[in-house]
Amino acid sequence: MTICAESLYEAAALALVEFKKSGFAFGGVGPGTRLKVLVELPATAHELTVGKLHSWLSTNGRTPREQAKKVTLRQRIESG
Repeated sequence: MTICAESLYEAAALALVEFKKSGFAFGGVGPGTRLKVLVELPATAHELTVGKLHSWLSTNGRTPREQAKKVTLRQRIESG
């Protein structure tokens, strides 16, 4: 799937939302599940675990904008 995001963690969170919406293997997704994020330009690949994503989402943002984004992403993951 293609997702437009400003950061690795935002991309991973939005991917979880899409997986949950589609029902694609969401029952088997846990803290140790590895997510691979491919960046188109410049071509780069990153990996992180779902647990690390949830850990990042549970911390306060460094700026009001980042905090608002984390709240929105948490809500989207919870509501699917």
